[in-house]
Amino acid sequence: MHYVGYAELVVAVANAGCFGCITALTQPNPEALRQEIRKCRTLTSKPFGVNITLLPVGVPPDYPGLAKVCIEEGIKVIETAGREPSQVINLVRPAGIKIIHKTTSVRHAISAIKRGADMISIDGFECAGHPGNDDVTNWVLLPKACAKLNVPIIVSGACANGRQLAAALVMGAEGMNMGTRWMATKECGIKEGIKEALVNADERNTTLVMRSVGNTERVYKNPTAAKVVETEAEHPGDFEKIRPYVAGLAYKESLWSTGGPSTSVWSCGQSIGLIDSVPACQELADEIMAECEACLNRANRLRL
Repeated sequence: MHYVGYAELVVAVANAGCFGCITALTQPNPEALRQEIRKCRTLTSKPFGVNITLLPVGVPPDYPGLAKVCIEEGIKVIETAGREPSQVINLVRPAGIKIIHKTTSVRHAISAIKRGADMISIDGFECAGHPGNDDVTNWVLLPKACAKLNVPIIVSGACANGRQLAAALVMGAEGMNMGTRWMATKECGIKEGIKEALVNADERNTTLVMRSVGNTERVYKNPTAAKVVETEAEHPGDFEKIRPYVAGLAYKESLWSTGGPSTSVWSCGQSIGLIDSVPACQELADEIMAECEACLNRANRLRL
C-alpha cells in the first residue's frame, strides 16, 4: 500500500472493524511516521498497526529509526514484508510487539517463523506488488500453508469479497488481507481517476514488470507498464534502462496529483476483476461479512 496507507484510510478501516496498517516507507523519515501514528490516535480508539517492508534497495531506509518510533508510540503489531524479517524482529521483540510477516512461499514462511514471526500472511501470485518468483496462486499456497505451519495464517493476494473470506476460513485461515480493494473506497485519498480505473478494469488488466531484475511487481496494465516490459525484453537485467519508468515519484503523482492511470507504473492485484463500486469502508466491511456468512451458511447446508 505504498503511497496509500496513510492515517485517513487506516482510521476508516479500523473504525469499520478491520485492522489497518500505516505504511512506514510512505513516510519520509521516522519522525514523520511518529506524527502519522499520532494522527491515527486522534481519529480512532480502535487498534491499528504499521507495515515495514524490507526492500532490496541501494540506500536502505532507517529501519532502526522506524522500529524505535513504533516502540515509543506503543504500536502492538508490525506487518513485515519483502526480505526475511529478522532485522525488524530483533529490534522490536524486546518491546513485546507482535510480527505478522507477509511472504509468498511456505518455505520462506517457515524461515520467518524460526526467526520469531508470530503470524504469517501468505501472499499468492495474484497479489499486487511483489509476488515473489514461484508463481504459485492461493488456491494451492493457502491450503498448503494451513497444513504445514504452526502459527495463525491470514491470506493475502487479490482478496476483495466475502466469498473469498469464507473460502479462506474453511481452508484454515484466520482471515484475509486486502490492499487493492481498499483503494477503491470513499475514504481512500487517491484521485478519482485511479478509483475509476480499478472499477472499470477486469482481472486481465494487470501485468508483471521488473522480472528480469529479480524484483517482480504486479502493476496496472497501461502503456507505461508495456514500455517497461518491452525495455526489459531488449535489455534484460539492466535496471538503469527501466528506472525512468518505475520511479516512485511518478507513481505518487498519478495517485495523488493527476489521477491519470496510464502515466506511471502503479501496483494493483488481480482483485480488480472483483471491484465494481467505490463504497465507504464500513459499507465494504459489512458487505464482505454478510456475503461471507451467507457462503458459510450455504456450505453448512451442504454437509453430508
